[in-house]
Amino acid sequence: MPRSAVKPSKPSAQLTKILSLLEKRYGRLRAPYPTDPYEMLLHRNCGYPQSDERCDKGFRALKEKIGLAPDSILAAPDDRLRETMRSSVMKPALSAFRLKEIAARVLDEFAGDMSAVLKRPMPEAKKLLKKFPTVGDSTADKILLFTKTAPVAAIPSNCVHVPLRLGFGREAKNWAASYRSAQTDLDAQLPSTCSARLRAYLLLKQHGQELCKLSHPLCSQCPLAALCPFYLGSHNL
Repeated sequence: MPRSAVKPSKPSAQLTKILSLLEKRYGRLRAPYPTDPYEMLLHRNCGYPQSDERCDKGFRALKEKIGLAPDSILAAPDDRLRETMRSSVMKPALSAFRLKEIAARVLDEFAGDMSAVLKRPMPEAKKLLKKFPTVGDSTADKILLFTKTAPVAAIPSNCVHVPLRLGFGREAKNWAASYRSAQTDLDAQLPSTCSARLRAYLLLKQHGQELCKLSHPLCSQCPLAALCPFYLGSHNL
């Protein structure tokens, strides 16, 4: 569907209340740096196992010791790039290889300008993003949303369980199907603006990291307990 033809979603009263309660708990959250598409690709591949802290650490090291420009990464000796990544990844050689792959692809296919990718029709832009190392649906959706390319109902890859527990979508046998199910429900119930969907993304992520953890969720501290099917079902209320 062309971006200009995105159908407006009807905000859900339940989802509106949930997000308001989360914002009351966590405050107004801002999108973390970076939000440039090329830098987001680098950032994702600067930490493993992936976490905000590891990726931030590796990205800072890359910026300070090598530089972020594609030419700088490609010109860096392999051993120096591996050493730069060593403190933030389990496999420095693999990370270094992927960073050079990203830099080379951006230069060779897009003349060093990732904005050219985002100007394509959204399905094509997403397909091109998924050709980069470690980029699946959730990361491609995140890039499209964080760059304000399209109001995608992105969901943090490690927090898909949060909307599912809250009754948005149904958990499937595999992660990809669960993600699509939750995304379909959120897409239908969130306002079709980048700001509204970015707000939802950040609040769901914060909630998943702080209280609604995948293992051992802290339900007794959760401001959503009275609205949460997962909590109500587990406590037979």
